[in-house]
Amino acid sequence: MLSSLGAFLGGAGLFVLGMRMLTDGLKLAAGETLRRVLANATRTRMHGLVSGFLITALVQSSTTVTVAVLGFINAGMIKLGQVVTLIYGANVGSTVTAWLVALVGFKIDIAAMAMPLVGIGMGMALTTGRRAALGQALAGFGVFFIGIGVLTESFDALGKDLPMEAFAASGPWAIPAFLLVGFALTVLMQTSSAPLAIVLTAAAGGLLPFTNAAAAVIGANMGTTSTAVLAAIGGTANTKRAAAIHVAFNFITAGVALLLLPVLIALMDGLARVAGDGDVATELALFHSIFNVLGVVVLWPITTRLVQVVEARFGAAEADAATPRHLDRNVVATPALAMDALALELARTGTIARGMARGALSAEVAPVGNLDADKATIDSLVEAMGDFGAQVVAANQPAEVVEALPDALRVARYYTTVGELSVKISTLRPKLAPIADPALAARLAAFRALCVRLVNLSDPSAADYNADLAAQTLAQMEADYQALKATVLRMGAAGTLPVREMVAELDVLSMSRRLIEQTVKVATYLSNLLHLADRFRPAVEVPAEQG
Repeated sequence: MLSSLGAFLGGAGLFVLGMRMLTDGLKLAAGETLRRVLANATRTRMHGLVSGFLITALVQSSTTVTVAVLGFINAGMIKLGQVVTLIYGANVGSTVTAWLVALVGFKIDIAAMAMPLVGIGMGMALTTGRRAALGQALAGFGVFFIGIGVLTESFDALGKDLPMEAFAASGPWAIPAFLLVGFALTVLMQTSSAPLAIVLTAAAGGLLPFTNAAAAVIGANMGTTSTAVLAAIGGTANTKRAAAIHVAFNFITAGVALLLLPVLIALMDGLARVAGDGDVATELALFHSIFNVLGVVVLWPITTRLVQVVEARFGAAEADAATPRHLDRNVVATPALAMDALALELARTGTIARGMARGALSAEVAPVGNLDADKATIDSLVEAMGDFGAQVVAANQPAEVVEALPDALRVARYYTTVGELSVKISTLRPKLAPIADPALAARLAAFRALCVRLVNLSDPSAADYNADLAAQTLAQMEADYQALKATVLRMGAAGTLPVREMVAELDVLSMSRRLIEQTVKVATYLSNLLHLADRFRPAVEVPAEQG
């Protein structure tokens, strides 16, 4: 009994290990191609559905697809409404694992096929580049089937030692109980592949009746939502919305399957009689696919409404400007998505900082806007970006990304300085007495207008951003500053401007000059970061109108 349980645990472990090697190897082999395909997979709803299915079937991981999609949404590359059907397709694609178990796992000589795959695959894995990644995937495929073989043998042994009536339970509580078993196993293992393999091998070995196995399969399908829910904890509003769609699809699909369970079981029995082979594992794989497809059929007509409902949720985080909109721990390990997230959050912080600068410079007396609140927002965002940058470094990113992080932190620090100077200017401005000399007042107003123009020229995310024009205008501002400073000093020395007013005006002029210098300088650094993010970002085609 104990040896059989040990074999069962080992078989489950080998299965999970094989799946992870297979998935990781295929992801590495696909590389940028996978991200490019995903980014362009939402031109139409049908294209998203088919792409989600095919990509998930290829990499054997709906989580990979979901996490990549979350990154693209957070990076602003695609919108939530464009990826809903891709999520549908990814869920249908996850049923391919059951078909691999049913059609290959029980119909081949495990030792004859799996062991050579492991040997050849590990030999390839000792090389470099894409060949090594494909070798890891091939070895994972072999370990995957070895795990199935161990599970099958362990269930054959357990069937002799365990009370079969416990697994053949019927009555009103049987289906909920096995539904919970499938759900719990998936949540614990954070993958539905292993629980499905366990259920299929148990049913194929006669240990589990078809109805109870079907309930466990539905439960495992529901359990896959735990990965999305965990990913959404502490994530952005868009992450939570995508997770909500994933949960809605899986739970509605499970509800449809449970309501139609007697009909679906009768259909499986009819197909089994026609086929005449009594292959329970294949019937369960077919059952798994059919109820996921039914979920798509049910949700397809209400997809637009579902997106509207979900987009209306989780608005509190977006209403709080201090909450990051793009930083998400789910994308830390992916260079393209991590750089996009950091660059876009810096650009958003820059928008707030430039707004503060305009508010402090443009008003004649009192500042425009709540600069203290904006300063607190910038401080919070800069702290969040510092934490995100530390996670990126820990994720062993490419050297180009790691080398760019100090510039990202420099940009954040510059924006902090812009915020501080804006608050200081806004504090001093009300204390300034009206300038009695009309010519000096006009020159000071013109200087402030020039500073505001420079702020507007220092948005690197703008389509018409021109670094050379900003530099030329900065040189003009510097010349005007020096001339104004000399004039104020002369008027103070001549007594035509009270000394206290002279000192106050010079302080505001000096801080305004430094504020603009920081604003123009930070634009150059941020422009470089945005270009780096574009180099990592896959090219995305403009989607067609959804319908």
